[in-house]
Parts: sequence; structure tokens; C-alpha cells
Amino acid sequence: MEIKRGEIIAIVGPSGVGKTTLVNMIPRFYDPSKGVIKIDGVDLKDITLKSLRDQIGIVTQEMLLFNDTVLNNISYGSRRFSIEDIINAAKIANAHEFITKMPEGYDTVVGDRGMRLSGGQKQRVAIARVMVKNPEILVFDEATNALDNISEAIVQKAIDEISINRTVIVIAHRLSTIINAHKIIVLGEKQVLEEGTHQQLVNNRGSYSELYNIQESDR
Repeated sequence: MEIKRGEIIAIVGPSGVGKTTLVNMIPRFYDPSKGVIKIDGVDLKDITLKSLRDQIGIVTQEMLLFNDTVLNNISYGSRRFSIEDIINAAKIANAHEFITKMPEGYDTVVGDRGMRLSGGQKQRVAIARVMVKNPEILVFDEATNALDNISEAIVQKAIDEISINRTVIVIAHRLSTIINAHKIIVLGEKQVLEEGTHQQLVNNRGSYSELYNIQESDR
């Protein structure tokens, strides 16, 4: 499997097939038992973890927010980010507007696990946290899967905005969110079943086409 710089790649497949495990090998949460993963031709094992992970931003379905201020949740407690950095990241993540309407703005405490925020607001704060790092590689692991349609549309707009000029890997359950990806990888048991654009895979009438047609009929 090859991902080119600046591409948006979507990974789809049944639950339990290993989509998250696959992308978790990029920041080296796991190492492959066989084979090699390389970035720019360099084996990940030859890169320091800090250097590698500084270039990667990850947004999952349920991001952990602390019982702290919005500002500290975005900066993750790091002193290297200025207020301007944090506000700019929030604007890119489509979060600045709702944050400034909160009682204490960026100093508002969000509660344990972000309980004072809606699902869509939590995800946008999580995206701002990723964006303040300004990473080269973005990973979205079903980041909109638990949201209602309105919140999903708002968060998806933020994702589209921050994906420009970055290498993006998206694990998607709702196939309607990834039809514009440069390439879609369909995973099966221990192998890649199909690979291509949305239209190519629909025309192939294989696993992806079947899954897409089922989802479309349920809408």
C-alpha cells in the first residue's frame, strides 16, 4: 500500500478487520510483525518517536477532553503555543465562534470528558488540538461516526478545511463522507480487497459497491 504526499486516503471495511490497527502503526502505537512501514523512504523504526509523532495528528471517534478550560484542552498543557496559535487553530477547526459565545470564552471549563459540550463541539475542540501542532499527516478514525447529521456536517466541513495540503488518512463508516477521497482502500481479512476512487469502485460492483448501495438505500 502506498500513500503519496498530499493525498486523501480512505480506509473502509467490516468491523474487526484491522482498520484502526493499520493506521495505529503509522505513529508506532504498534509495530508490524512482518514487513516495513516507511515515510519518505525511511523505516519508521529509524525515526525518533518524538520526531515522528510531532508530524502526525489523530482525531478519533471519542477524543479525551479534560476537566479544564477550552484553552488548556486545545494546547494540551503545552507552553510552546501562544494564545494566537490556539485561536487560529480553533478558527481552522470551525470552533472559535461557539467558544467565544461560552460564558468564559476560552477560559470556560468543559467538565469531565467535555460533558458540558455537545458531541460536535467536542470534536471541533479535538480537531483544534490537532491543528495547533500543524502536523504534516492527519488521521481521522471514524471522527464523525457518533454525531447527528447536523453536527456531522459542521465537523466534516472543519475536516475538509484542515485537510488541504496535508496527507490525510480517513477510516470511514459512512461512505458518503469519503466519496471525494483521492483513493479508497477496501480491507478484507488480512488483505486489501479493492483499491481505487469512489466511482471506480462503484463501477467494479465489488465489496465497496455493495456496501455503498446498502448505505444509500438506508438513507
